[in-house]
Amino acid sequence: MLDIRFIRENLDLVKKSIEDRGLKLDLDNLIKIDACRRKVLKETEDLKAEKNKANSEITALLQAKKDTKKKIASMKVIADKIDKLEDKLKELEQELNELLLTVPNMPHPSVPVGDASCKKIVGTFGTPQEFDFKPLTHIELSQQLDIIDFQRASKITGSNFVLFKGWGARLERALINFMLDLHTSKHNYTEIFPPFLVNRASMTGTGQLPKLEDDMYKLKDEDYFLIPTGEVPVTNMFRDEILDEGGLPKYFAAYTACFRREAGSYGKDTKGLIRVHQFDKVELVKFVKPQDSYEELERLLKDAREVLEALGLQYRVVMLPTRDLSFAASKCYDLEAYAPGIDKWLEVSSCSNFESFQARRINIKFREKDTKKTDFVHTLNGSGVALARTLAAILENYQQKDGSIVIPQVLRPYLDGKERIP
Repeated sequence: MLDIRFIRENLDLVKKSIEDRGLKLDLDNLIKIDACRRKVLKETEDLKAEKNKANSEITALLQAKKDTKKKIASMKVIADKIDKLEDKLKELEQELNELLLTVPNMPHPSVPVGDASCKKIVGTFGTPQEFDFKPLTHIELSQQLDIIDFQRASKITGSNFVLFKGWGARLERALINFMLDLHTSKHNYTEIFPPFLVNRASMTGTGQLPKLEDDMYKLKDEDYFLIPTGEVPVTNMFRDEILDEGGLPKYFAAYTACFRREAGSYGKDTKGLIRVHQFDKVELVKFVKPQDSYEELERLLKDAREVLEALGLQYRVVMLPTRDLSFAASKCYDLEAYAPGIDKWLEVSSCSNFESFQARRINIKFREKDTKKTDFVHTLNGSGVALARTLAAILENYQQKDGSIVIPQVLRPYLDGKERIP
């Protein structure tokens, strides 16, 4: 959430940022409601001062043993006016808050302005895998090896769900354990295993609601949502709390299943593991001091990159343009792994800095050690990394002419030393 004072004082700048994102919002109406709220607030405060003055005068009259009926009557009139104004103020504050929840974060000045065609490749790793045969897709490989059963998953639940089998299930589990071990033992993240269901306040706090409600799975009888990412429960751990400056930064790594309806994605890369409604992910979340957040973003990106490098996957780093940024992000890097079987770059990680945007919505502050003043923390998160696209890239890059899959070296300790599937 942006500070209303910032919007008021930088209206043209905020309007431009919204335009750069390709969105349309009536900020003039928001400013109008804010002006009305401030007017009512001033009237309320003036009347309260008048009421306090009347109280003092009544006390003086009582001490002087004079008649107070007229003054008490006038004070009751003032009190009634205050009650009505406070009711009006609550209505205006609620309306203003609802509008503020629809205003996206400000993109960082380094973010390219435009749509997907403006994305900027800022890093690469590896070279294309050389094959002396036509590489198969991960769908074909998984069917031949009987390690993923898309048809039975569809029977169990519906289209775009996945049933891992045998070595496919073990490979998925090995990837999760490898990533958690790497981030906790080498990168100093604390492991968290959070709930996969969260309440509306949590979803609103991190910015998924109200904008993306159609993409979420919601329980029918309770106002709970299946999480779209581990970012939601982990970031909300400190909602309405004040952290000590000495305890920052805080790093957390969490494995979760993630659930997304992908509303509006009909016909877009929906085969195999590319766009599924449930997938596994190891999420990295940081709580940091404002002055450190962009340095911490680069470190977060480095931690995610190390996963792909350890797996020996070719990838590229993409800085997202304004129209591809998530609602809450100020800056975001995507990591895209190359899958030769389908000849596509697959997004397997997004590393974002939200600055104070989420912290304002969730009310997470820190207290400065010397001044004892409080300020909002900056929050960051990144996939470290997401499956199942990473698994698709592994299958397609490590396939052999005989149809087997060589297991990446770093995963073998999690698979009884096995070197290939089958």
